[in-house]
Amino acid sequence: MLEQFRKVGAGLSTFTERWVPDAWVFCMMLTAIAILLCILGAGASIETTVLAWGKGVWVLLGLAMQFTIAMVAAYACVASKPTYRFFTWLASLPNPSKPVQAIFLIGIVSMITGYLNWAFCLISCALLTPFILRENPKVDVRLLICSAYLGTGTIWHGGLSGSAPLILATPGNPLIDPPSGVPVVDRLYPVTETLYNYFNLGLIAVLTVVAITATCLLHPRSGARTMTREQIDAIMPEPPEEDPKPSTPAQHIDQFRGWILLAIVLLAYPLGHSIVTKGFGTSWTINAYNISFLVLALLLHGRAPSFLRACRNGVDTAWGIIVQFPFYAGIFGLLQYAGLGRWLGDIFANFATTATYPLVVYLYSGFMNMFVPSAGSKWLIEAPFLIPAGEQLDVSVVTILIAYAYGDSTTNLIQPFFAIPILAVTRMRFGDVVGYTFMVASVVFVICSIAMVLIPAQL
Repeated sequence: MLEQFRKVGAGLSTFTERWVPDAWVFCMMLTAIAILLCILGAGASIETTVLAWGKGVWVLLGLAMQFTIAMVAAYACVASKPTYRFFTWLASLPNPSKPVQAIFLIGIVSMITGYLNWAFCLISCALLTPFILRENPKVDVRLLICSAYLGTGTIWHGGLSGSAPLILATPGNPLIDPPSGVPVVDRLYPVTETLYNYFNLGLIAVLTVVAITATCLLHPRSGARTMTREQIDAIMPEPPEEDPKPSTPAQHIDQFRGWILLAIVLLAYPLGHSIVTKGFGTSWTINAYNISFLVLALLLHGRAPSFLRACRNGVDTAWGIIVQFPFYAGIFGLLQYAGLGRWLGDIFANFATTATYPLVVYLYSGFMNMFVPSAGSKWLIEAPFLIPAGEQLDVSVVTILIAYAYGDSTTNLIQPFFAIPILAVTRMRFGDVVGYTFMVASVVFVICSIAMVLIPAQL
């Protein structure tokens, strides 16, 4: 049985390497599908569809900047001297003759960092991968990447940086204070009710064990795809540069630690004040996460030149988000302004009962994530009809939220958008790894589907 599991994974990986295109081309293929669904399904005219796509392109710029800052700040944390030394030590822990240990190690790191922060997971695992390849030359590089990607494809949205839970906890969010119309929810939902819900924490534990185990079992006994020493050396991150000893007044000013201290105080004090006066649950928002990682990066670097150099290099890891986000935002426009989102939602909702509604939301969220891999913006599209429909079926907002979160996470394993950083670092294509990530996604899908059948309607 296990050997057959490995053979299916290897065969599927061979197929996807040959047939799956570049990530941006994949985005345009999804765009074409969404356009056809608008015209043939939602009944929009060609002109309405094109104008809706164009209207959506720039509406998510604020969210795109939040994502970009998250990526840059996470990179700056990882590209510091303490982290570089830590990665060197960590990569030496697995036995080089037992490649499954390397798969297990990076899977654990991915799950922990994914729970803490999606961007930190993407960047830290992307930069840790070359270190592990250097110390473990027998490991299959495709499965190592798959394992490094687990946190983003399983538990991140149930973790501390989950976009939808943070939106519901943020004062003045569009669901409680919409620009027009009636509110979707009548109160804030602090993360103590959502992210720290017992069902969510239990599902995180189960998925962590199952996903890592499945990935380890997929490693081939022979014929692993490995990298040569030259290939590994080519992708190894450079050690952080030493700041030159200041020789001019400008360099002395640049390296004055007071600027770092000032930035830390200005960033951290308002966040700390909010947590003390308003509580952690309502203060821990998307912006709070970016602040936390900027402060950590400043502390790790200690001086402005080192911090700014790391941020500049970090933009390279975020280029895919910067370039692709407008095109996915165009699909957002189709969902929002051409009626595609509501049409698809009605199709799914028509099959739902109180008992099956969480599973329907899970499936719908996963399907929509293929078109708009932006959990926060997609939640703002879907919540206005998912939550009222759930209330009619006597399903609570928290139950709907958890179903949405895990549907959004599962299909990340077969959606190339968030794989961009690790693919850029390893110089691999999405088609090289999606065969294995699809196998893991299938296992995760089964577990989550069972969970959605068992989840209480009134969490």
